[in-house]
Amino acid sequence: MRVFHELPPVFDENSKVLILGSLPSVKSREVGFYYMHPQNRFWRVLEEIFKEKIEDKKEFCLIHHIALWDTCASCEITSSSDSSIKNIVPNDLSLILEKANIVQIFTTGKKAHEIYQKYLYPVYKKEDICLSSTSPANAKKKLKDLVEEYKKIIKFL
Repeated sequence: MRVFHELPPVFDENSKVLILGSLPSVKSREVGFYYMHPQNRFWRVLEEIFKEKIEDKKEFCLIHHIALWDTCASCEITSSSDSSIKNIVPNDLSLILEKANIVQIFTTGKKAHEIYQKYLYPVYKKEDICLSSTSPANAKKKLKDLVEEYKKIIKFL
């Protein structure tokens, strides 16, 4: 089934770090925001790193100069399975990169990294740092390990 990315990117002119996933999960598309599957640990990881409770996710990102979006503008996907993604149309990152001073791009998970490397790096020539997926499908990674890994973000803010 072809899915079109309908969530707008989260960013403003002060954003310094761009975090890219592959495509919002079914739950995130239903709710209308990023990383909203109840078992996804993305927001818990950021709460641990920044030592604060996140009430308003968009406001949190903007206050901390974090931009969020995804690598896919559209693709064929089964449910929320990254491994099933094919026939990709990549997002146009110039929408963010021309307006914000992004100093580092991070990709969340192997699939987002692969898509970035294949479709987006050749266009924008900005290296990404691949972080482990916070998805429930990556259950082998413990929360504390994800927190340690995601602390890399801080030095770019």
